[in-house]
Amino acid sequence: MRRPPRRLTLAVLGVLWIAALLLLFFGARRKPAAAAGPEGRTAEGSEADWDDLWDEFEERRYLSARKWKGGEDPYRLHAFNQRESERMPSDRAIRDTRHHRCLTLRYHQDLPPTSIIITFHNEARSTLLRTIRSVLNRTPVHLIHEIILVDDFSDDPDDCRLLAKLPKVKCLRNRQPGLIRSRIQGADVAQAGVLTFLDSHCEVNKDWLLPLLQRIKEDPTRVVSPVIDIINLDTFAYVAASSDLRGVWWMQNIHCDILCLKVWVSPQRLPLLHLPFVASFRNTKRTAEVWMDEFKQYYYAARPAAQGRPCGNIQSRVELRKRLKCHSFKWYLENVYPELRIPKELLYQTGMIRQRQSCLESHQSEVQELPIVSLNPCINSKGTAATAQEWTYTYNHQVRQQQLCLSVYTLFPGSQVLLSPCKEGDNKQRWSKVGSHIEHIASRFCLDTEMTGDTNENTKELVINPCESTAMSQRWDMVMS
Repeated sequence: MRRPPRRLTLAVLGVLWIAALLLLFFGARRKPAAAAGPEGRTAEGSEADWDDLWDEFEERRYLSARKWKGGEDPYRLHAFNQRESERMPSDRAIRDTRHHRCLTLRYHQDLPPTSIIITFHNEARSTLLRTIRSVLNRTPVHLIHEIILVDDFSDDPDDCRLLAKLPKVKCLRNRQPGLIRSRIQGADVAQAGVLTFLDSHCEVNKDWLLPLLQRIKEDPTRVVSPVIDIINLDTFAYVAASSDLRGVWWMQNIHCDILCLKVWVSPQRLPLLHLPFVASFRNTKRTAEVWMDEFKQYYYAARPAAQGRPCGNIQSRVELRKRLKCHSFKWYLENVYPELRIPKELLYQTGMIRQRQSCLESHQSEVQELPIVSLNPCINSKGTAATAQEWTYTYNHQVRQQQLCLSVYTLFPGSQVLLSPCKEGDNKQRWSKVGSHIEHIASRFCLDTEMTGDTNENTKELVINPCESTAMSQRWDMVMS
């Protein structure tokens, strides 16, 4: 029998070889889910199913709809370089910044799954997608119960709705109640026993979730937070943060003092994973009223404008504190935060500084960055001074509004009194009440008023001058409480 040509034989073998490789490749990708168990289970679908979902998601179309346009300021919409963000792939690689000892740790095999809650409002699509993709790519499948996106009424509903095509992702849309209530809304619908809150412009690193869940597995009352590295807002370079930079994100100082206070004073602590957030003015007042007891006076001394602001009904929070039998704020200061210095004496006083029918008032200037101070008719509504006319006299002899203090730059007669950032120990910012006079301690001169330009009563500016007992312009009434 005639043998087939050698070339034909090689061609057939080549085709069979390629077919075998393809069979092995697709078989490996679509192998069935492993048997039940912490290491083998795959939650709701296999990795092949995830690949199919990614294929169905039109990433290029999603990103192009809200893309940066040439000629526009790339920082205008989001305060970071949108153009550079869009140059980065959604699944970009980032270096492993963990301490080398972390690589040797072993975690419990039966860690609890988590619901990951991400809230946003008009977030850049490139950063939002990169956040989600980093979670999906760097988290064991069985530990993600769901990813809940809470759209806080963004201009385009598709920012969230189109992302629901991705594996594990659910989309909620509300009527913009704000960041905190949006997180609560996400928590209300979450089904896992552990909640993880992430910002909408972050990227998780390798094995980020395991140590957090391990700590909760050991003690469900723990509140845990990861070390937060930095993404450069100009270049989007990934920068590992040192241990003293925890809580720094997007070049902002982020505080979680309110959460830490509630966690420590309450015996029953919530099983919550938390990334620090900036609390609003309203929320800080609610915290002071519910948790700080007699120490809330120091909060109002630092935030005098908060006294006249509503903070909503706090009765349910007060009752919750009683029901949980929480410790006092004094216990917190003595046992948790003894480093916090509290003034020995109650020398905080807040109120108006008045001269006859006129009051000391701050207002913005067209020619300088910081507010200026002048004497204007007193404004009083239901016994509460206007914010611009409300001052705090502190234990270290500063007269301040928020973070600005009455100050002089020179110690000569007629030197103008201005507002400048408060600095503890700055003698040019120290004042003393002596009878009806307000005396500048360093110069020994008295707070005085002088006319500027014409004889209009509303154009009096503040200066320091040698003290005169008969000078009506140096007589002040500090209506403080």
